[in-house]
Amino acid sequence: MVNKVFTCINILVLLFMVVSGLVKGTLKNWQIDPEQILHASNASNSSVNMTEILLNKEHLGMGGFMPFGLTGVLSGAATCFYAFVGFDCIATTGEEVKNPQRAIPIGIVSSLLICFVAYFGMSAALTLMMPYYLLDSNSPLPVAFKYVGWGGAKYAVAVGSLCALSTSLLGSMFPLPRIIFAMARDGLLFSFLAHISERKAPITSTVAAGVTSAIMAFLFELKDLVDLMSIGTLLAYTLVAACVLVLRYQPEQPSLAYEMAGNQEEVELIDGISVPSMGILPGMEERFSLKTMLFPDNPEPSALSGFTVNVCASVMGLLILVFSILAVQGGLAVWNVAALSAIFMLCLLLTFIIWRQPESKIKLSFKVPLLPFIPVISMFVNVYLMMQLDRGTWIRFSVWMVIGLVIYFCYGIHHSIEATLRRSSPDTEMNSFKPSHNHEAEAMSLEKEAFLHKDKELREDDDGDF
Repeated sequence: MVNKVFTCINILVLLFMVVSGLVKGTLKNWQIDPEQILHASNASNSSVNMTEILLNKEHLGMGGFMPFGLTGVLSGAATCFYAFVGFDCIATTGEEVKNPQRAIPIGIVSSLLICFVAYFGMSAALTLMMPYYLLDSNSPLPVAFKYVGWGGAKYAVAVGSLCALSTSLLGSMFPLPRIIFAMARDGLLFSFLAHISERKAPITSTVAAGVTSAIMAFLFELKDLVDLMSIGTLLAYTLVAACVLVLRYQPEQPSLAYEMAGNQEEVELIDGISVPSMGILPGMEERFSLKTMLFPDNPEPSALSGFTVNVCASVMGLLILVFSILAVQGGLAVWNVAALSAIFMLCLLLTFIIWRQPESKIKLSFKVPLLPFIPVISMFVNVYLMMQLDRGTWIRFSVWMVIGLVIYFCYGIHHSIEATLRRSSPDTEMNSFKPSHNHEAEAMSLEKEAFLHKDKELREDDDGDF
């Protein structure tokens, strides 16, 4: 309830700021010429601080609607990507809705649109009210309202800021304990984090999440935490796009009993009962060739087509990483442009190969359209935005990733439910087959013994007759 109240207040204050900016703003602030500003600043020395700002060309850029070009837009988007953090709230509450297959996609798309409109409206209002080079990076809203003569609006800004911070804190603390609880329940994190209270609340994971967040807030500055959250979100969305790209081209996996069958008769028995058809005739085996890669004969996904997609997606991920590094750091050198062109053509070739592979026909309530193009574009944009962040963010992110990988490889990979099932499944499968086989063997031996005994009696009767 408290979160709903704060959210409503935040939306009202946001609407007030956007409408006020559009009313008091002017389109002239989107048509600024840097040369005129530099000339005016050199002619007037009324303010020392203002002169220092105006004389610096880096603060002015190229002027106009996008004064710092596409590079500046992407750099700002990478820093402000934390605005799109919070969709895990929708995903983690999937078990609490009636129709998650329909509700989750609608909720995510609606949230994306709301976040985009909110940030677009605030950016437009600020740059219309006040020239972009005069905005204060620490407190732009109070300075902008004071610039247009509405100094009293700073109180509304303060109320909106407090509500926004409270909503963000509550919003982030809602899904994080549930994610930790789910991972601990699956064995990926320490088991004590899966403890729940009498009211069925993940109390241990909630306390752990709160303590960790407090320590991070104490050790790092706000900008560092924002950049770290942005790079983590971008990586998560990149992995999601890659998983969508790979999974939609994979064949249906056979049951575990099929994999554990010990002989050909068991395989044939299970094939006839519970294993889905893989679209390959018995005795037929796919062989890798250029023809089968570009023009697959099988209309259904197979092991070969799935392996082809896995390799192409992995190579494309590395190429996208190299492309983003060169695009951000290489500049406009001739060798760099040639390398970027070659990598781009290779990515197009890999995308075409993936597109030629048969797609899974499994019916789902929601599917990403235009495969494989949308996941590939998403991977490229996310990785490129990650490269826009500074070196310190990458160092902190690397340390955080190392800690996570150490926990996973030293604990999670050995205690996960999947690993436990794989360790226990061979014994389970063999035990499930042994009783039936023993019973059949016993039945056959009894039948054989009875037949031999009967045959012996018949022979003795025949001898007696003679």
